[in-house]
Amino acid sequence: MARCDVCFRHCEIKEGSFGFCGVRTCREGIIYPDNYGKITSLALDPTWKKPLRRFFPGSMILSVGSYGCNLRCPFCQNYQISWSDEVNLIKKAARYISPSKLALLAQSQIENGNIGVAFTYNEPLISYEYILDTAKILEQNDLKTVVVTNGMADASTMNELFLHVHAMNIDLKGFTDHYYEDILKGNRQMVMDFIKEAVKHFHVELTTLIIPDENDSDEEIYNLSKWISMLEDENGERIGQSIPLHLSRFFPRFQMTQKDATNIEKVYHLKQIASKNLQYVYTGNC
Repeated sequence: MARCDVCFRHCEIKEGSFGFCGVRTCREGIIYPDNYGKITSLALDPTWKKPLRRFFPGSMILSVGSYGCNLRCPFCQNYQISWSDEVNLIKKAARYISPSKLALLAQSQIENGNIGVAFTYNEPLISYEYILDTAKILEQNDLKTVVVTNGMADASTMNELFLHVHAMNIDLKGFTDHYYEDILKGNRQMVMDFIKEAVKHFHVELTTLIIPDENDSDEEIYNLSKWISMLEDENGERIGQSIPLHLSRFFPRFQMTQKDATNIEKVYHLKQIASKNLQYVYTGNC
């Protein structure tokens, strides 16, 4: 048995068993990501779809995903590869791509505007070892490493990874403990601590999916954006006001089909609220 240190759960994992994420396992007393290099999704996407609006605008990035997640969002857009019953089927279909092979694929797409690799679709940090191994090869070829994450990770565990990442889009899914703990089965403080550390190392943009009657009050979005505005860089200089925030429209999905899609005017209204604290606020899915 060994303890996993990726997120707040600190799963004690027995030999051959898995942690909450369904990916991290124990082999001979060592925690290892079972999905290392096992790819379920691969596409060349515009960077704005990550979304990253202020990181190499107009460029493309090779986007890859595996399977597994350490949250349980009932509205998950990629539930087939994240935490639904279908994940076991996806595991069998995943194909192994080594870090060096993935770097070669990224390099082959430079002529199509590619700037690197984005680890996305499922939760990539539950297999941070694969990201790290790939990132070291990518930087040798002047290619960028991007991570799209829920931020549910211990920043101290990611210290080495932070040195090799160029940008992240991090979900700040809401701004109440109730929302994180009761709806998502997560921990808001861990995400906030992760964001605080990430902004000291590389370009960060944040995303909040606006769900009717869950995280869509003026007060919550004001408080969320105010907190972002107070973030500081490694020198203690306040940089939060210039950190981009993406407010995205919710559509009924997975286990949350009983709700209507977010009213478009509501999203635009919340953009105005957030803009009282932040310079760059973008709307998505509208």
